[in-house]
Amino acid sequence: MDTHLLLAFVVASALLAIAPGPDLLFIVANGVAGGRRAGVLAALGMSTGLAIHTAAAAFGLGALIRAAPEALSAVRIAGALFLLYLAVTTWRNSRATASPIELPARRSLRRTYLMATLTNLANPKVILFYLAFLPQFVGTGAGAWPVTAQLLLLGLVFIVVGLAVDGTAGLLSGTLSEKIAARPGFRRRMERASAAVFAGLAARLVVDN
Repeated sequence: MDTHLLLAFVVASALLAIAPGPDLLFIVANGVAGGRRAGVLAALGMSTGLAIHTAAAAFGLGALIRAAPEALSAVRIAGALFLLYLAVTTWRNSRATASPIELPARRSLRRTYLMATLTNLANPKVILFYLAFLPQFVGTGAGAWPVTAQLLLLGLVFIVVGLAVDGTAGLLSGTLSEKIAARPGFRRRMERASAAVFAGLAARLVVDN
């Protein structure tokens, strides 16, 4: 694979990763509501979703989407409904009484990971990103790697760069949450703010075509 193309992709991936977007907001919201472990697991869940997108893009998802573009609309609606569900459940958690030490989100870290994975998979913009962005960095000259291998490598690079940024964001937001976890009133407001973020992301998926 062309080294210059790969380096350019690393730079582009880093710039995209640090730009605030739905995935980063989702991670921060989980870190704020559930602490450092929840924030980091949300980042890992997003990376798992990206790994699945990478495999799908490398093994022919593009042909399927081009043949049935309406599938993206179905994905968008499913993603919006899922985020709305997260908003409702997070809001309900904020109304439940819990000890200052035990955060609601900590009681289901596996669920946090699965929610993050599903949220990433249900985002049609990630699918479009893989279809439009990755092929720009695929080399086709003499001696070039097979396209599938190049797409898998590019996807891996994107995941590693994104996980470094997302994991840091989850860790920092979770640290902030844990420092003020002994204040139930403030924690309740943080959880409600997280619920608002999930609802806002759901609305964005619905109205943004």
